[in-house]
Amino acid sequence: MAKYSGRGLHGQTVEMIGRRILSGKIAEGETIDLPALEAELDVSLTVVREALRVLGAKGLVDARQKRGTFVRPREYWHLLDADIIRWRFADRVDPAFLDNLAEVRSIIEPAGARLAATRHTPEDLETLRAALRDTADATDPADAVAADLRFHKALLTATHNELLERMEVVMATGLAERDRLVHGVEHADDPVPAHTKILDAVAAADPAAAESAMRKLLDKAREDLAWITAERSAIQ
Repeated sequence: MAKYSGRGLHGQTVEMIGRRILSGKIAEGETIDLPALEAELDVSLTVVREALRVLGAKGLVDARQKRGTFVRPREYWHLLDADIIRWRFADRVDPAFLDNLAEVRSIIEPAGARLAATRHTPEDLETLRAALRDTADATDPADAVAADLRFHKALLTATHNELLERMEVVMATGLAERDRLVHGVEHADDPVPAHTKILDAVAAADPAAAESAMRKLLDKAREDLAWITAERSAIQ
């Protein structure tokens, strides 16, 4: 589920075809015309085939004799793959995905905060504090997004549950896209106090307070997102 790190022409080809599939420009079940892509993108057939192998590993495409390479049904897509999440946001905001992300966070993060309160190490607390300091010092939205991600990743790490720690891979890209919508808008509240309450509860080894503080933060995040989505809809 790691982000694809290919660069150059190969990486650009993966990105372009992936975005077209996620946007529906290349539809589910559609057979992909490889020579046409080769000509349109001005790349070799080898580059196209290598790109499709990457996309095949993400569940987006498959190949069959006589049929050729085609887009697989959505049920086979690795929707938690970091690239697939990013491509879903490439050309538009995806409200359905953001709603799903909010639900997943409401299940995972309050429970994670509860566990972190009882399992954290001094090193975990310092990482959380450093992320919170970075949030307070952030002077632009990109810095604020990066600091917020570090805080939430550190909180999952502080659970010392290997599977919960891996959920950071699931949420990171989607959370980053959500944060980019929220951070920097004029009405946005200072995020530091809400995160400080979580950190204080974790440091005090108070699992109930940590869970409660996280639920309040997530409720506010949903309110902010709903406001921004409504504003965008009104403008459009």
